[in-house]
Amino acid sequence: MVVGRIGRPHGVRGQVTVEVRTDDPDLRFTSGAVLLTDPTARGPLTVASARWHSGTLLLQLTGPDGELVADRESADALRNTQLLVPVTDLPELDDPEDFYDHQLVGLAAQLPDGSPLGEVTGVRHEGTDLLVVRRPDGGDLLVPFVAAMVPTVDVPGGRVVVDPPEGLLDL
Repeated sequence: MVVGRIGRPHGVRGQVTVEVRTDDPDLRFTSGAVLLTDPTARGPLTVASARWHSGTLLLQLTGPDGELVADRESADALRNTQLLVPVTDLPELDDPEDFYDHQLVGLAAQLPDGSPLGEVTGVRHEGTDLLVVRRPDGGDLLVPFVAAMVPTVDVPGGRVVVDPPEGLLDL
């Protein structure tokens, strides 16, 4: 599961900025945490230190060779690397109404009458959570992931029910 993406270098000593994609960055990016990477050839990376600067997470990393990423050029070579943790390392969610993004991606989206709407291809976190539903005829539909519009999430059954307000499907 993706927990972050490395952005631009910060300073000249090898720190990188991170676009955080996890609800608990202090747990995921703690000193000593080992992160898998995409592309895999760039990792695994180990967090040597982490700090927040003006709302941006900064990491000092150790590369797969055990050497500290210590200069701007080495840090820039990691730009756009996705940081991953194995799904098996994720804690169980306490609330049955909470889901990890990877649990939702791939589910069939259906209307309340059972007719197909498409497939969930992603989850966007932009103020409110949005399900990205790929329509069978092409194009994506963004559905606010709220109980009023997505009343049923059946992960074992492989489906979500989308009850859109009038006009949403016409956009």
